[in-house]
Amino acid sequence: MTSLPAPHEPGRYRVAFICSGNICRSPSADVVLAFLLDEAGLSDRVSVVSGGMGDWHVGDPMDSRSAGALSARGYDPAHHRAQQVQSGWFGRDDVLFAMDESHRSDLARLGSVDRIRLFGDFDPETPGVEVPDPYYGGRDGFEEVLDMIERTCRALVPHIERALSPS
Repeated sequence: MTSLPAPHEPGRYRVAFICSGNICRSPSADVVLAFLLDEAGLSDRVSVVSGGMGDWHVGDPMDSRSAGALSARGYDPAHHRAQQVQSGWFGRDDVLFAMDESHRSDLARLGSVDRIRLFGDFDPETPGVEVPDPYYGGRDGFEEVLDMIERTCRALVPHIERALSPS
């Protein structure tokens, strides 16, 4: 499914990115999409958050390798602090993007599947791809993940614009 759910509140949209511990993939997507929305003049109507399925990194900054990859491309990852997704996010956020199938399954146990999307379904190069966890690999993995995140977030902006516009 490559359409976005309707907003809870007309004219506003809330996006959440979800991964395992909220220190690599989901906060990188959060930072990139927020940057692109600001460039598109949408940051006053669209908010972006990220969370992890697990609680083991709550309060921690982003993984230094993810932060380094983002910084090298001109993004500012400094403000991120890991948090755990809660069931209440389904009533607050319009769409929850799972970075892989395990996250999608875990999210489905917390709330409405109508609000869950696989982030990779919007990847213009490889629709349906899972974003791999770079945590246990080398620097190249973080660069590859950021490449995926950048192109997919760029593809998401027009979808979000359409979701903001009444039919």
